[in-house]
Amino acid sequence: MIRNLFITSAYWGRLAALITILAILFPLMTKAEDNPTFKNWEEVVDAARGGTVNWFMWGGADNINEYVSGFIGSELKDRYNITLKRVGINDTAEAVNIVIGEKQAGIDDTGAVDMIWINGGNFRTMKQGDLLFCGYHDLLPNNKLVNWQDPSIANDFGLPVEECEVPWNRAQFAFAYDSARTENPPKSIPELIDWVKENPGEFTYPAATDFNGSVFIRHVFYHAAGGPDALLGDFDQEKFDEIAPKAWAILNEMEPYLWREGETYPNAIASLAQLFANREVALYFDYDPAIFGINVENGIFPETTRSYGLQDGTIGNTNYVAIPFNSPNKAAAMVTANYLLSFDAQYEKAKSSVWGAAPAIDVSKLDDEAGARFAALPRHPAVIAPEALARKSLPELHPDWISAIEKGWQENVGK
Repeated sequence: MIRNLFITSAYWGRLAALITILAILFPLMTKAEDNPTFKNWEEVVDAARGGTVNWFMWGGADNINEYVSGFIGSELKDRYNITLKRVGINDTAEAVNIVIGEKQAGIDDTGAVDMIWINGGNFRTMKQGDLLFCGYHDLLPNNKLVNWQDPSIANDFGLPVEECEVPWNRAQFAFAYDSARTENPPKSIPELIDWVKENPGEFTYPAATDFNGSVFIRHVFYHAAGGPDALLGDFDQEKFDEIAPKAWAILNEMEPYLWREGETYPNAIASLAQLFANREVALYFDYDPAIFGINVENGIFPETTRSYGLQDGTIGNTNYVAIPFNSPNKAAAMVTANYLLSFDAQYEKAKSSVWGAAPAIDVSKLDDEAGARFAALPRHPAVIAPEALARKSLPELHPDWISAIEKGWQENVGK
């Protein structure tokens, strides 16, 4: 009896030791599956079914929110039993900071963020910090609809995408005016500079702290540089020091002729929209031209609103969705990203009554029937055709250039 008790105690001791070892190894085994390897798309879909995707995205536009929560959310639920939870934020950096904090805390497999609407500096921060799940493009069936030979898609603000994000939209800066009020709006940056002086009080732009205000300032910077080619690539302090004073001189020379004599600048693009709606200024602009038609339909802008690009080009970019390294629902996020690239999702998004956003896919890669449906989409008369804008698209700059320009404007113009 004593011998049996001894054996039993030893057995339980060894079992306890084994349980302890497994407790140590199990989290490691779980983490090894966090960057899963799938043999084919069917395995991805099987792993995704019944999952949840917490999509963190800018939530400032009701029509976009409805498209995502209503259309995309319903389709994912019906097709894959995936629950899409849209998490509205004011700034993409909020989601990025969550992931950064989780990595610092050692949260490598149970992150709160499954997908982010992202581009530019935020993408650079995440890629350089190894905060992204990458290398899955070949698994996505709809990846074949993306023109990865286009540098403006393959590179996000100058940084190679390298299978770390999936394109969702394309956007390009455009100007708007009331055709019943302004017959001949300025069609280039040099014309605009002269027009502002000839029409005092009729123009202003948001401060550099606003995204659209910053983009407008970059157009003037491009003009001062003789075009964007001199600015592409990594930030060059010597080039900046040569070009910046010319840009600040142009903007400071314009300042007395701006709305309220340039004593103050709108703090957000929404404020500029209100000034245009109230006829306090004659020109408006936005990185998303679809907003012109939306504001007309909502009774904010006059029905005679029309939009245009510049003869010397306007800045455009692609925006994407990305999956953080520690998303616990990577398969479901991949299925979501793939569906966003589908004809159905891109076509619905392109409807002027829904969003009017330019497609991220190459429409020429669709079959004839699908391509014809895109071509037949009615376009709001206030919105310039995306293909017309695209003919004179200017590239975005490296985020370090953008930061330097924004800081320089605040120090040399804004104050």
